[in-house]
Amino acid sequence: MITALLVDDDQHLRTGLKGLLDRYTNDIAIIGEADSVKTGIEAIEKLRPQVIFLDIHLTDGTGFDILERLKQATGKINAHIVFITAHEQYAVKAFKFSALDFLLKPVDFEELQQTIAKIKEAVGKNSSFEHIDLLLENIRKKVDNYKRIALSTSDGIHLFDVADIIRCEAKINYTQFFIKNHKPILISRTLKEYEELLTEHGFERIHQSHLINLSYLKSYIKNDGGYVIMADNTHIPIAQSKKEKLQELIRSL
Repeated sequence: MITALLVDDDQHLRTGLKGLLDRYTNDIAIIGEADSVKTGIEAIEKLRPQVIFLDIHLTDGTGFDILERLKQATGKINAHIVFITAHEQYAVKAFKFSALDFLLKPVDFEELQQTIAKIKEAVGKNSSFEHIDLLLENIRKKVDNYKRIALSTSDGIHLFDVADIIRCEAKINYTQFFIKNHKPILISRTLKEYEELLTEHGFERIHQSHLINLSYLKSYIKNDGGYVIMADNTHIPIAQSKKEKLQELIRSL
């Protein structure tokens, strides 16, 4: 049984989330609740839950204040964090770039199911503050021009400069990243998700299976149906529907 703590200043949300968890999973037990930074820290230190459902905005501060206090005290985190937030554009994008789990208010049943699956996979593995530090860095900027991205794999969290990503390739429901001076990394998220994150950073989806960083494009070849040669000397096919836009982008480089 996975033990969990709810930290949210909205009693109705805590009650509703607890009801959903009771109804749809037998693997997570709510062992405590808190409604502020102060009571949240006290509950974490006393109960030592494996999972913390953590609201961003609390009456006496933020969920980030709790994490920073824990970091100062122990230098690490021994619980899997699931943030709870309103649908704030900058916050949502920051969570995705930081590879952190979050639930939007009001909590959606399908999103909760996906989060429960992630919790089961993550609990028991070593964690660190690196991706939380990246989240704090990004969310405080309140800009879309994120410089780094966290990629979560089976062996941990890896942080990379966005500018070092050469290309991404779809592998069914996974995405393989090809990164400058690094071995390929396979991530259990779809290419579509990364397309939404990276398009504004100079990336272009040129094929159903390929998202490329235009900064690493070496050549556009019209023969053999059309393909591009990347800086790592890979040949990437271009979908017919993408050729015109790609040519326009190349002319504007």
